[in-house]
Amino acid sequence: MSLSPRFIALLLASLIAGLTMVFLAFVPGTTGSMLFVVGVSSFLLSFFLVLYTIDILVYREITKLYEAIRKLKVRDFSISRKSILKTGNPFKKLNDEIFVYVARKQKEIDELKKMEQFRREFLADVSHELKTPIFAAQGFIHTLIDGAVDDEYVRDKFLAKAARSLDGLDALVQDLVALSQLETGELRMHFDRVDIRHITDEIFEQLESVAQARKTTFRLKTPLTGPVWVRADKQRITQVMTNLIQNAVKYGNDGGKVVVTLEDEGKKHLLVTVKDDGPGIPPEHLSRIFERFYRVEKSRSKEQGGTGLGLAIVKHILNAHKSKITVLSRLDKGTEFRFKLDKE
Repeated sequence: MSLSPRFIALLLASLIAGLTMVFLAFVPGTTGSMLFVVGVSSFLLSFFLVLYTIDILVYREITKLYEAIRKLKVRDFSISRKSILKTGNPFKKLNDEIFVYVARKQKEIDELKKMEQFRREFLADVSHELKTPIFAAQGFIHTLIDGAVDDEYVRDKFLAKAARSLDGLDALVQDLVALSQLETGELRMHFDRVDIRHITDEIFEQLESVAQARKTTFRLKTPLTGPVWVRADKQRITQVMTNLIQNAVKYGNDGGKVVVTLEDEGKKHLLVTVKDDGPGIPPEHLSRIFERFYRVEKSRSKEQGGTGLGLAIVKHILNAHKSKITVLSRLDKGTEFRFKLDKE
């Protein structure tokens, strides 16, 4: 029940008038007329005094405060007026609005703290990743300047190493630019009819030398015959498949195998799976492998090469395809990446 100012004033005035009449009834010589006059007078006086106190001094000020919070809430969060609580009790409205507002502000503060922590980690990672190839190339070039350029063998060897370091730096910068464009939406997807089977076969051919170096075998597994058509950006989905297959070779076991599976997932989607039989990823790392520069084994990842941005780019490309990538992994059993694409 809503306690309006008038109802509260009426209740309190009746109580005060009743108590006054009861006390006067015990006073000797008090007549019924006197009790009536005193009761009516105390009721009217108490009613208007309580009403003025509650309505003017409390309710109206609380209502003004509630309206100010409501306007701020609507401006900050674009909440429709229909969602705002409708009640006649401003204390309840104020309490509800303050609770909701504070809770959302606290959530906003927590998100800002996470973003600040992410920014610090990102700057530290970028600085570290840029420093390594720059210092390496700088060392080779300064060695040549200091006189090693006169030795033809040393000159060619150091120039080749400096070139590899700069190539790695260029790849890192290109990945950073691509990731930034994907996150801001500047990099547009050009969707077309794409044969994912043909793309997979081409990637197997491109990575054949890398696979042979580790004695890794490729296998395409699908119950579908002929071309497997999906709707995707050909360049970007090729980038996704290349990254996943290349990682499966890099981080799998020597003499292992990489299996790509293409199978129907209902009438509208195709399920793509890239699986290796490598050492697997520890459970504590699974939730973070799609973060920028995150490496499960930093020393081993450095030896294998790469910018540390591949899976982050894969995630954003698939998000642009309205798809989500998932990972399943068991230690010493292998790792499996899955995502869906729209069939064409």
